[in-house]
Amino acid sequence: MQAELGLSGRAAGQRLRGRVLAGLVPEALRLEGLAPFGAPVFILVADGPRGTLLLSRERRVVQDEAPAEILNALVGIRLGPDDLRAMLSGCVRAAGESTTARAYGADWLAVDLAAGGTAYLRRIGNAWRIVAGRYGGLEIDYPAFQGARPSQAVLRGADLELALTLSQVEVNGDLPRDQLIALKIPDGVAPLSLEQLRKAGPLSQ
Repeated sequence: MQAELGLSGRAAGQRLRGRVLAGLVPEALRLEGLAPFGAPVFILVADGPRGTLLLSRERRVVQDEAPAEILNALVGIRLGPDDLRAMLSGCVRAAGESTTARAYGADWLAVDLAAGGTAYLRRIGNAWRIVAGRYGGLEIDYPAFQGARPSQAVLRGADLELALTLSQVEVNGDLPRDQLIALKIPDGVAPLSLEQLRKAGPLSQ
């Protein structure tokens, strides 16, 4: 999946706004925070359980941390590559096998997930569509769609309310994994801890 994400909202008491280019394949991702001009504000790559975040303008780097923890420190979302891809594509979470379901009238279903959490489906015409979900303290709403895919996701949690607007979406295209995760760290870049990143995320206003 490839897309441009428009972010707006707040996390950890900070207002957030920005645009991010996202490339996601199973167990890997690349996120580039766009600046009005010049180099990206940040580049985050993840390959399995290991992630690297380069802040090119500040010449700082976070290395060998869990991708979900880097993303949480960056924008307040604790999601790994597969859960982020599933959330953006309208599937709530990657481990989406269902266990039980409850009907609310003729047009609503609440489906419990084996890995934890619930997906909420609404009947639209003759088909069911996931319009919201909840797991791990995170609530996800899909208020707008482009065809069968969501064009916006709204995430809410403890001290988090963040809207992600998707554009230029491409799914099942050619996205080579080795190119996706390639990232050269320049000489002279200083290390940065997750706590330092959390206090001064590059998307905070």
